[in-house]
Amino acid sequence: MSQQSKPITKIGYEKLNSELEHLVKVEREEIKVTIAEARELGDLKENAEYHAAKEKQGHIEGRIAQLQAIVGNANVIDPSTVESETIVFGATVTLLDVDKDETVKYQIVGEDESDIKDGKISYTSPLGKAMIGKEEGDTVIVKAPKGDVEYEVEAIEYV
Repeated sequence: MSQQSKPITKIGYEKLNSELEHLVKVEREEIKVTIAEARELGDLKENAEYHAAKEKQGHIEGRIAQLQAIVGNANVIDPSTVESETIVFGATVTLLDVDKDETVKYQIVGEDESDIKDGKISYTSPLGKAMIGKEEGDTVIVKAPKGDVEYEVEAIEYV
């Protein structure tokens, strides 16, 4: 099953690659030692340490496989090299929430690096999709469960 390449910011790529490297070089090696030590404790059927270590190993290997797929299919984009008058992937956008009269700032990033608490939203999110192609001064309307939310684009940066 071949996956399409997915955009990711340079910083997001480096962060995921760093996590992958840590899991492979540190966590994987530590869990091997833990499993070996647990084996020495005797009967594996009733060995809680062994079963816990094997379960943790499964989680680590699963995350390694997930990260390898993401990194392998990544289309790395450095937002600081983008020149555009409209909102595209990697843009940091300052929006005015018209109803609340509040300013919010988001960077449009890849799905695997989005973190709303950090001001990073996915290009596939409702707000991310609604912003793509807009310019400063444009209105962005997002369909939300409680009704439409209206934003005005105040600034677009590529940093």
